[in-house]
Amino acid sequence: MTRILMVCLGNICRSPLAHGILQSKLSKEHFHIDSAGTAAYHVGEKPDYRSIEVAKKYGLDISKQKARQFKVVDFDTFDYIYAMDQSNYSNIISLARNNEDIAKVKLFLEENDSVVNKNVPDPYYGNEDGFENVYQLIETTSQLIANKLM
Repeated sequence: MTRILMVCLGNICRSPLAHGILQSKLSKEHFHIDSAGTAAYHVGEKPDYRSIEVAKKYGLDISKQKARQFKVVDFDTFDYIYAMDQSNYSNIISLARNNEDIAKVKLFLEENDSVVNKNVPDPYYGNEDGFENVYQLIETTSQLIANKLM
């Protein structure tokens, strides 16, 4: 089974969307998708209501996800670790124990050659439009990842 982890800051906006979207595109029999945050701000909380709503708009239910913090053991558990932006990438890499750990980590948008800015914008302090934009960006990139893995 291939295990993939999506990581943002608080694990309530971007990574839960990426988790839900990619999970909807890959077989649960062959792929395990999860998400985490580099900070512990929202541990145990559901995704932001705006992430839940935009996912629901497209037929996905991410409301049962619970935020958790990224841990060093995640390097052992996951085959691929996707950071939503450069800051979270740096936070993850700072916990890496060796080159094998580092090799598992990529910026999520590195999988999408048509995007110049490789940082998924954080919609937390914005309005619903930001969540829609982030959803579309993650949707497109998740399809590219799914195509590559299948």
